[in-house]
Amino acid sequence: MTATASRSIVTEFVEYPAGDIVSEGYLAHDGATARPRACVVLAHAWDGQNGSIRARAEEFAAQGRVAFALDVYGKGVRGEETGDNSRLMFPLLNDRALLRDRLVAGVAAARQHPLVDPDRLVVIGWCFGGLCALDAARSNAGGVRGVVSIHGVLRPPGFPEQPKIGAKILVLHGWEDPIAPPEDVLGMARELTAAGADWQLHAYGHAMHAFTFPGAQMPERGLQYDANAARRAQLAIDAFLAETLGPVER
Repeated sequence: MTATASRSIVTEFVEYPAGDIVSEGYLAHDGATARPRACVVLAHAWDGQNGSIRARAEEFAAQGRVAFALDVYGKGVRGEETGDNSRLMFPLLNDRALLRDRLVAGVAAARQHPLVDPDRLVVIGWCFGGLCALDAARSNAGGVRGVVSIHGVLRPPGFPEQPKIGAKILVLHGWEDPIAPPEDVLGMARELTAAGADWQLHAYGHAMHAFTFPGAQMPERGLQYDANAARRAQLAIDAFLAETLGPVER
């Protein structure tokens, strides 16, 4: 566990066991208090726990909450932020039970940190991480009060039985996202309703996949940054965090 400080944000890498692998989470906080606080758990996209997700963790920390970036690939296993990372993602997409176990292990590691209130966590994920956030809700991971999926994959895991989902769920979706076509959206709605979840869906007209990423500029592949959708999504996230975690503690 190595701690560093940058721009008043304190960060550290946290190793934790996740079944057959050792993972390395990234924790960030503002150093303002030693009292346990609510935690935003971040689920990475298909490139793994790279610089972009760590930067997001620091942004949440600057707002006054603890942030913990998960690692479902394993320590040192990282993809390319602008490359094709199918080889890393698809084994977990094809084994959702394995993915669930790694997510539960990551949430448990966050809860064990002395700066984290173990009963006040929200999981947020983008793209593949959006699917991870939904699977964290489906698994009823301990301490998770809510999850947010942002332009995420919406296909259910296909387990024979889904227990009642206790976490609140927010899905932020671009209606023109080819990764999550309308039939997947409707299937998710039916699934979450049957599981008794408190869920809400914000669908942004004309928005494509990766609409919150300024670097996404490939509309021919259905990937396109959308400033209006990104702004509206951030407002929705802020309101959801206030509802599920309460006000920021300073």
